[in-house]
Amino acid sequence: MSNATWIVVAGEGRARIFASEEGSFALQQVEDVSNAHHAATMLTEKQAASYSESERKEKERDKFASQIASYIEDARLHGRFEQIRLIAEPKFLGMLLDYLNEQTKKTVVDKVSKDYSSLSTKDIEQILLGGRTRSE
Repeated sequence: MSNATWIVVAGEGRARIFASEEGSFALQQVEDVSNAHHAATMLTEKQAASYSESERKEKERDKFASQIASYIEDARLHGRFEQIRLIAEPKFLGMLLDYLNEQTKKTVVDKVSKDYSSLSTKDIEQILLGGRTRSE
């Protein structure tokens, strides 16, 4: 198993996954997933027509949270990280936690209810070090 810590930085439209090795604060991006890329395939036209706009967006957000949780679960099973920090828009963080199984939840060492998904890697590193950024 890797001794890496994964940092998942997510909002309803984008999830970025970084790895940080023990003793290092430098982030290496592992994955960058956009919800917009997958939204078109999430609901068929017939399904989409049966929902209001807000219901459709909620279903897409929920499906995206499920997709990210599945990716994290698979990575844990393959020993790609030892622990994980979740930084996400509050509602999306709740959805993500709902989809993680108990074994994966045990690897979560930090939860932050903020949407930093559009920040640069350097700004995210600064936040993790306890600093503030120009973008905040």
